[in-house]
Amino acid sequence: MPVQHISNGSLPYLFSPVSDTANKPAPLVLFLHGARDRGNDLNVLLKWGLPRFVDVSTPLPYVFAAPQLSEGQTWVERESDVIALLDELIASQPIDPSRVILSGFSLGTAGAWHIAASHPGRFAGLVAVSGRVPKTLEETQLAALKEIPIQIFQGGKDEKLPIDDTEYIVATLRGLGGTVDFTVLPDGDHFIADEVYSNPKLQQWLVSHSRGKTSVAV
Repeated sequence: MPVQHISNGSLPYLFSPVSDTANKPAPLVLFLHGARDRGNDLNVLLKWGLPRFVDVSTPLPYVFAAPQLSEGQTWVERESDVIALLDELIASQPIDPSRVILSGFSLGTAGAWHIAASHPGRFAGLVAVSGRVPKTLEETQLAALKEIPIQIFQGGKDEKLPIDDTEYIVATLRGLGGTVDFTVLPDGDHFIADEVYSNPKLQQWLVSHSRGKTSVAV
């Protein structure tokens, strides 16, 4: 079944149900797109990155949802709507609420950091691709993420993101007791999402974490 287009009035989103053969309740992967994919056409999200991977790979062992921002908006501004969508999905789908993974690309990464730090008890993992931590997040808020396993991916030739800035955040989180994996794709630029999300190891990681536990059997 191809990815579905859902218009719920607040945040329209792409949706893919869990495979019929997967264990239920299943993990949820909630994806926040980057700046250039804002608008009112969900098909834009399907052109690349995690939404494209899901679209060509379904069925998968997790429920997938990717809301879309209108032009000019940020995920930080729509935080409450993202959480409302999360609640709606958990109420209506066979989702294990302890196995929710939040991921973002670029602008979406800033939103993912902010939302996870504001609601750390809601997420079992965070995947940040080609994005920076919002400067508004203080160390006390970063400390809230120490119980959430984090995967960070960045292109070595990304002109928009200094490696030093990311390394500082990684060191800060690890110093707070966090579990952080930082992967640099040496030849990658800003747009590394296709390569990152299609990696089998990351796909396995998405379904192997449960809140309060480092991993679960799959």
